Amino acid sequence: MDITKILIMSVFVEAIITYAKEMLINKKIVWQQLVSIIFGIFVAIAYNMDLPRQFELISTIPFVGNVITGIIISRGSNYTADLIKMIQQYVNNENKEEIKANNDCLFDNIEAHL
Repeated sequence: MDITKILIMSVFVEAIITYAKEMLINKKIVWQQLVSIIFGIFVAIAYNMDLPRQFELISTIPFVGNVITGIIISRGSNYTADLIKMIQQYVNNENKEEIKANNDCLFDNIEAHL
């Protein structure tokens, strides 16, 4: 496995963990976010959406990619588009300093995993 795949998966995991933390406010689950996650996962499975597969990250466990994709799309279109754009730029080795400047909070978490 190459370092790029590890980097990409760490971004996905960080996005999911951050979302989980946001969902638990004052030890109570925010029901709107829970419904969003359930619907996002349902849509991703129904339409066979698998974002990790687009980066050649293929799971041996069925539907894992669909679930990851569903959670990410449940965060909304702006977040999802920014996340995909940042990963694509990094994978294509575009100007990493500019990417870092535009995505500081995400990029800091990526570098912590390297």
